[in-house]
Order: sequence, then C-alpha cells, then structure tokens
Amino acid sequence: MNYTTLGRTNLRVSVAGLGTGGFSRLGLKSGKTEDEAARLIHEAVALGINFIDTAAGYGTEGVVGKALKTIPRDQVIIATKAQFRGNPFAPPEKVVAALDNSLRQMGTDYVDVFNLHGVEIDEYDYALNALAPALLDQKRKGKIRHIGITENPIVDFTNAMLKRAVNDPVWEVYMVGFHMMHQGARRNVFPLTREKGIGTLLMFAVRSMFADPPRIAREMKALAAKGLVEKWLGETNDPLGFLVHEGGAANIIEAAYRFARHEPGVDVTLFGTGDAGHLRTNVAALLKPPLPEADRAKLAALFGHLAIGVGLDSHQGPGAKR
Repeated sequence: MNYTTLGRTNLRVSVAGLGTGGFSRLGLKSGKTEDEAARLIHEAVALGINFIDTAAGYGTEGVVGKALKTIPRDQVIIATKAQFRGNPFAPPEKVVAALDNSLRQMGTDYVDVFNLHGVEIDEYDYALNALAPALLDQKRKGKIRHIGITENPIVDFTNAMLKRAVNDPVWEVYMVGFHMMHQGARRNVFPLTREKGIGTLLMFAVRSMFADPPRIAREMKALAAKGLVEKWLGETNDPLGFLVHEGGAANIIEAAYRFARHEPGVDVTLFGTGDAGHLRTNVAALLKPPLPEADRAKLAALFGHLAIGVGLDSHQGPGAKR
C-alpha cells in the first residue's frame, strides 16, 4: 500500500480508501450478513487500507463498529457524515446528536473526520454559520479530530459549494466528485486545496458506467448528438478503447482508477465493494502507475470541458435529492 498525508490534518492515510456506501454497502445490499461485511473490512486492513468512509445514512456504521472490536483503533482512520437537509434545516443539536449516535454505533470515542454530507451552495451559509460552531465545540471535546464537508456533484457540476468553502478554515477535508468524464475539479478545486492544505477524498472515480461498456457507448452517442464530444466517439461501440493497450490499462475500470488516483491534488481514492476478490482487484489497480501521459492528455482533451454530470448516478450519490 502507498500512503500520503491528508492535507494539513497530518493524518497518514492509505491512497486507497474503503467506502461503505454506494451499490454494495460492503455486500449488505446483496445479502451479506454484518459479520461477513465486517470480515471484508478486516481483509481491506490486511491489504494496507487504513481509511474507512461511512455514514449514518449508509447503514454501515454498525458493521464498522463490529470490525473495530478487533482492530486497534489507532490503526485506522474513520470518517463518517451527517446530513442536515430539510425544511427547516436540522438544528445544531440534532447534528451533534447524529455524531453521538455514530460514535455509539461504531463503539468509539472519536471520529477522525466528521463530514457535513452532500452540502449544496444554497445550504452553505447555514452549514458555516449555524453548524460549524457546534462541530468546533465537539472537536474541542475530543469527539472529532477533523471537520470536513462533502459536495453533491449530482447537482453541483461546477463545484460551486467547494469553491465557496475554500476560504473558511473550519473545513480541513473535502470530499470531491471526479472521474474521467467529470474533470472539473482539476480547475475548480485541486489548485485551491493544494494551496490551502485541505485534504481530499475522491468519490465517483468508478461508478456503474465504467463497468458497463454498452452504457459507455450509449452515453457517448448521446453526448456526440448534442455536439458535446467529438463525433467519432458516438460512432463506435468502444469509445474508451484507446485506453486499453500494451503499456496502458488492462481494462476500462483499471484505467478509471489509475486516472483518478494519480490526479495531482487527490489524497484518498474511495471505492466500494462487497466482494473480497473485487477488493483485491481494485487495490491492485489503485497501486499501479499513472496512465501513460498520452492517454491522460487525450482524456483531458476529449472530456476535460464537460460539466454536465456524466456518469454521476443520482441514486447512489451522497446527499442525492430523491
């Protein structure tokens, strides 16, 4: 495993992070028991992963707690989240109660990173002015080591909330959406986080689209019909096939992980799984070198301008409005 420092937090984190939401939720959505899901966390830790991302809304904090019973607490970095969306917004005391419940679920006295989850631009002022002071108080009490905020890339295609947040030092960690066809954070976010020492957690590096070649072709055909990508991309059944070659990636999923993992400014690339073999395959991809520079440049030229949320599946994103 490779490790890096998560911004100015000084947390030493694995570049591969185990996400416990998404389609799989550690296998719970496909019928695994909590004990089986906890064993998957142990397998991830055995591979060198020390960053585990969860949330109350995922229903996996209890599984993380099961795993923590036999993992020394100081050997893993745990991040969880709370939402406050509603009409009206959740008051600070409710968000603090959510933190306390997360700690109980996981059987721990503190969380390494506590994120406000899926915050949109029209919610940001409330997050900063009403909730951040309460979270800082919990940090002083030792329940939170570092405070973060996650965007909702499903609706915020231009990273507007994170660009707004960058000058407010309360946020030490960002969760950012970024992948081969959603590259805006390269311009909008990563230069700022690198300058400010904000740690970054990457979501959406690989979602269902890159595991589904027919869907890639359908998406590309639709984009080409709108004039958003080059015409030839809509005329082939394998529009990303140029990434798979000797000296390049073995397959599109590997290419997607390698593209995201080695983007300057990315600290932890998160992925979800419910299967031990899939876990090992993902880790292997994330530990491979960057894609050849010619392939990276071609991806930037073909898709770097897109800001329409391609491949950000609304039913599996953080804070998605339903």
